[in-house]
Amino acid sequence: MNHNDYVRAAYRSILRSDFDEAITLFEKAIAASPDDAEVRYRCSITYARSGMLVKALDHARAAVKLDGGKPEYQLHLQHLQALQLVQEAKKLLEDEVTGARNPYHPVTLLKEAIALDPLYGDAYVWLAIAHSRMNEHVQAIAALKEVMSLHPDDTGLRELMKDLQKSLQKYIQ
Repeated sequence: MNHNDYVRAAYRSILRSDFDEAITLFEKAIAASPDDAEVRYRCSITYARSGMLVKALDHARAAVKLDGGKPEYQLHLQHLQALQLVQEAKKLLEDEVTGARNPYHPVTLLKEAIALDPLYGDAYVWLAIAHSRMNEHVQAIAALKEVMSLHPDDTGLRELMKDLQKSLQKYIQ
């Protein structure tokens, strides 16, 4: 089979929701044609959807390196990088010991994530949480307002906003 046959088979696997098989077929397509940026990009998307961020990043970087002229490759890479930064910040926020050493590090990571992908709502939510944990309630509310402008109908965000506003009131008193 040539690399296009592997790609077609990978899409058939995706339609059957067999993502592991799709990844195997994309990898075979890459082995058959290692300089095909589009196959790397498609493989990266499949890895990302399967929760395999490291492999997704590897293939996204390869796609950009092979063909940096396609904006969708660069945007996909930036989104994956933002996702990785948010995951790192979440780990720091969840780890009381590490988070206490430098409480501003998660904020820095989350701001980097937002710079890479300004439409990634989770980055704003976690930024709001990070600010709130440091009793920076005004900044937390500002971050939450940003994500609410992206997702105006999200009732969970409205509830979180109410909680942050209550925290601010308690902090002021």
